[in-house]
Amino acid sequence: MKPPKEFRDEHIPVGYLITFRSYGTWLHGKRGSVDRFHNTYGTPTLPPDEARWRYNRSALVQPTVELIARQRELVEQAIRETCGIRKWSLWAVNVRTNHIHTVVTANCKPDRVLNAFKANSTRQLREARCWDSERSPWAHGGSKRYLWTEEQLVNACAYVQDDQGEPLN
Repeated sequence: MKPPKEFRDEHIPVGYLITFRSYGTWLHGKRGSVDRFHNTYGTPTLPPDEARWRYNRSALVQPTVELIARQRELVEQAIRETCGIRKWSLWAVNVRTNHIHTVVTANCKPDRVLNAFKANSTRQLREARCWDSERSPWAHGGSKRYLWTEEQLVNACAYVQDDQGEPLN
């Protein structure tokens, strides 16, 4: 039996769908989350668990971060700047109040892309005096999906641009 496409390493992906969240806005215990123990490709997400959500909420070390319009503009600007400097192709970006979706083609692993987006977004926010905490505005980790075909790339772009709800001002 062949492994799912997601796990083959016989070719280079055409891109990545990178998603990361602002701090404290998507805690385990609510709908649709995964954790390091329940993160197997093709398996269901965790069921809701009110006690786990309350525990995770009590463990927060700073207030939750919801991005206002100016912060969202700066984050998008930082992502575009990062891609330009590193010669990565940015196909789509959508910065929401509590998460950011990007579709990018890069000549490196997606972990490096995610880390660069978070670091440069934080730097941009601090330089503009829109983030003054020493802590990060981002939740730990993020989603890094490999896109193996042009069809997957096109579908990811449509998801990022068209399936995130109403445009934000």
